[in-house]
Amino acid sequence: MSDAPALRRLLVVDPCDDCHRLLPGLRSVGWDVDSCSLENAADRTCDVGLLRLQPWHLEHPDAVKDVISRSGTEWIAVLNQEVLRLQNVGDFVCEWFFDFHTLPFDVSRVQVTLGRAFGMARLRGQGTVHIDQPEHELLGDSKPIRELRKLLSKLAPTESPVLIRGESGTGKELVARTLHRQSLRHNKPFVAINCGAIPEHLIQSELFGHEKGAFTGAHQRKIGRIEAANGGTLFLDEIGDLPLELQANLLRFLQERHIERVGGSQPIPVDVRVLAATHVDLEAAIEKKRFREDLYYRLNVLQVATAPLRERNGDLSMLANHFSHFYSHETGRRPRSFSEDAMIAMGKHDWPGNVRELANRVRRGLVLAEGRQIEARDLGLISHHSIAVPMGTLEDYKHRAERQALCDVLNRHSDNLSIAAKVLGISRPTFYRLLHKHQIR
Repeated sequence: MSDAPALRRLLVVDPCDDCHRLLPGLRSVGWDVDSCSLENAADRTCDVGLLRLQPWHLEHPDAVKDVISRSGTEWIAVLNQEVLRLQNVGDFVCEWFFDFHTLPFDVSRVQVTLGRAFGMARLRGQGTVHIDQPEHELLGDSKPIRELRKLLSKLAPTESPVLIRGESGTGKELVARTLHRQSLRHNKPFVAINCGAIPEHLIQSELFGHEKGAFTGAHQRKIGRIEAANGGTLFLDEIGDLPLELQANLLRFLQERHIERVGGSQPIPVDVRVLAATHVDLEAAIEKKRFREDLYYRLNVLQVATAPLRERNGDLSMLANHFSHFYSHETGRRPRSFSEDAMIAMGKHDWPGNVRELANRVRRGLVLAEGRQIEARDLGLISHHSIAVPMGTLEDYKHRAERQALCDVLNRHSDNLSIAAKVLGISRPTFYRLLHKHQIR
């Protein structure tokens, strides 16, 4: 005998008399129905939500938005003629609800809509990324990101300096914060300074601090970033942009483990772990006498490389969905999924700005999207119908198509390789062999 199907949970918020009369029929067709006020809805879990929309909800829409966003599922609005006449109710319902019903209820239509909402909620949930622990900030399941997490777990407990290398936008500061969080210094300060963003005449004071009266405008003592990080971690981003004079001062600190504030003569001992990051070729900078070789060897005791997004096969969909949820709170819009055309356009884009570019494009897409999904044009990307394929030999075409098929299916089904293989119509062993052949994952 087969098990009985699991109950589908329906939460009815601020129910009216018509709603209460509807509930017995819904229970009879398998819905587990609960009801509550809007104030208590955030504490309840459900598979589908039904909200009796009232005028005061539209006057204070943030409470409704918060409940819908927190639930992570689909909601249906119930409206009477009075609410239908209110200004902007149409835009609000279209933005935040899966569907709506007007009173009095058409019971059969309600049941169909609830079923469709339940199915859509299940589909939406498959692409959702939940981040409960800070350790999960380095998102992804591609081979480069798995190897990076493994390497960081080994390097974090040490006290040695680490040089973090990678293209702009690949998460070098996130790597530094992860190293600090997993280190023995995690309860002490993490201080970051972008060496390329501070005017050259201020860097000395920013790093080392100054005494009162050290120069015109120094009206009081200032603690520098190095001293502020005492006991913790100092992260020097874009270290390649540090002027040569400051490179000498930084080298002296790394050798002697104490600093002197500008205008001061008293050595101040400072205990920090130094992490540095760069997107430039430091070896080439050394050749051109723009970076000190002795400082390079002081900083490059341990090394970490961050992979560009184009090499993180299978992570694109996960990251895009994460940013859609993350920025929905900022933009005041509901998280949106991505159309097939948008997914293809993202898969074919080279991402020169890496994860930072992806985050910015998704942020833009949330603002510009007019439908229930984000389209390629909302992301500022070219529709796949407009992308021209370069000419080549027949073997080139086969190789390119095979690799593209693998990348496309991983972007969609990176969480289930059995499904990915099935979509391509091949066995799992063949799928793994092709991944190895194309050096994917």
